Amino acid sequence: MNREPAVQHPLVHRLIEARRVSDALFAVVKPEFLYERPIRERHRIVFYIGHLEAFDRNLLDQRLFDLPAFSPPLDQLFAFGIDPVDGGFPTDEPGDWPSLDAVRDYAARARAQIDQHLASFELAHEGMRTGSAEQLLHVAIEHRLMHAETLAYMLHQLPLAQKIAPEISDATTDPVHVIADSMVHVPAGSTMLGMPREDGEFGWDNEFGEERVDVPAFEIDRHMVSNGAYRAFIDAGGYRERSFWTDKDWAWKEAEHIEHPAGWSQRDGVWMLRTMFDEIPLPANWPVYVSHAEASAYARWVGKSLPTEAQWQRASHGAPHASSGNFDFRRWDPQAVDCHPDNVSAFGVEGQFGNGWEWTSTLFDALPGFEAFPFYLGYSANFFDGQHYVLKGGSARTAACMLRPTFRNWFQPRYQYVYAGFRCVRG
Repeated sequence: MNREPAVQHPLVHRLIEARRVSDALFAVVKPEFLYERPIRERHRIVFYIGHLEAFDRNLLDQRLFDLPAFSPPLDQLFAFGIDPVDGGFPTDEPGDWPSLDAVRDYAARARAQIDQHLASFELAHEGMRTGSAEQLLHVAIEHRLMHAETLAYMLHQLPLAQKIAPEISDATTDPVHVIADSMVHVPAGSTMLGMPREDGEFGWDNEFGEERVDVPAFEIDRHMVSNGAYRAFIDAGGYRERSFWTDKDWAWKEAEHIEHPAGWSQRDGVWMLRTMFDEIPLPANWPVYVSHAEASAYARWVGKSLPTEAQWQRASHGAPHASSGNFDFRRWDPQAVDCHPDNVSAFGVEGQFGNGWEWTSTLFDALPGFEAFPFYLGYSANFFDGQHYVLKGGSARTAACMLRPTFRNWFQPRYQYVYAGFRCVRG
C-alpha cells in the first residue's frame, strides 16, 4: 500500500510481516467479488480491508502517536467486527458500503499515517505495562493475525470461481493411509490455566490470572478425530438420532437442515471436500472440522466426551508447541492427523498445536483476577455470556506467536466454519 518504515524495531518488523499476510489474503479474491459475504454471520469482505487499518489507527491514536482524524465516519464504520451469533444476521447490501477505491484509499492513508511515526519510533523499555508501546504493538500484530485466520475460513466458503488459485496447490500432497484409533492415559495431576502478569510476557486479557486445577486421571484420543472416523458417525445415522444432540443443537440442526460438516458434499455417492482452491475426494486421514454441536454429538455416539480446558491443558504438557506442526500459514489446508509425530506431549498426545483448533467442553469465562484491557474493554468481557466455548491449539492458518499454551480462542457452539476439530476423552 505504501512505503514501509525505514527503521524497523523488531515489533515494527513483525507488524509489517503481519500486513503482508493480510494483504496477500485480499489478493486471493477476484476484485469483482470483494463485496461478497461468504458467511452470512460475518461482514462483507470489503469491511476487513478498512477494518484492519482502522483498528490500528484507533488503537494507537493518542496512546502512542498523534494521528489526526481524516475521515471520522470511516473510522467509525470500520471500527468493530461482529460475532457469529444465532439470528440477527446482517442485512446490509453492497450498495450500502463505500466504493472499493474509497475503502482502499482510507486504508492506505491510515497505514501511511502510522508508518510516518513508526519510521522514527524509538521504543521505551516499559515492558508489558498496561498501555505501553510494546503491549499496544503486540495487540495490533495479533489482532491482524487473528483476522488473517478469520478471513481464510471466510474465503474458504467463497465459491471457487471467485478466487485466484495459486499455481501449485498443497491440497493433495498427503499419502493415503489408515490411522488406528487409540487413546493415551494421562495420570492424575494438576495443570495451570493462565499466566501471571508479572512475567512480563504478552497475553490477551483473558490469559491473565493463574488458576491451578487438579485433574483426575483420564484417557484422551492420541490424534484429532479424522474425517474417516466422523464419516462412520454419519453413516451410522448420527445426524438423525435425537439422543446424541442437546435440545438447542438439535433445533439448530433441524432448522438449518444440517446433515454433514460444512464443506462436505456428495458426488455420485462419493464424499467430497472443498479445500481452499479445489474440491477433492474426502481425505479420510485429515482432521474433521465441525461445530461444537457436531463434535459433542459424535462424542456421545462413541461414549466419550469433549475434554475440559484443564484436561486439554494437562494432556499437552511437554508438547513443543512452536516447532513441528501445520501452522503459521504454511499451508492452506490440513494434513493427516498423525503427520507430525514429534509434535507430541509428555503423555503421547500428538498434534495438539496446529492442524486445527480443538473444541473443549469449557464455557469461556474469566480467570481469577481478570482485568479487561482499558483500550479494548469488550475483547473478552463481551463473551463471558455462557454462550461461547473455549478452543485450544491452533490451525494451519494460526500464527506461530498464538500457539502459546495460555492462548484461549472461543466461539459459539453452532458455528461450522472455523478451522476447528476435536478429540475425545474418557474417565
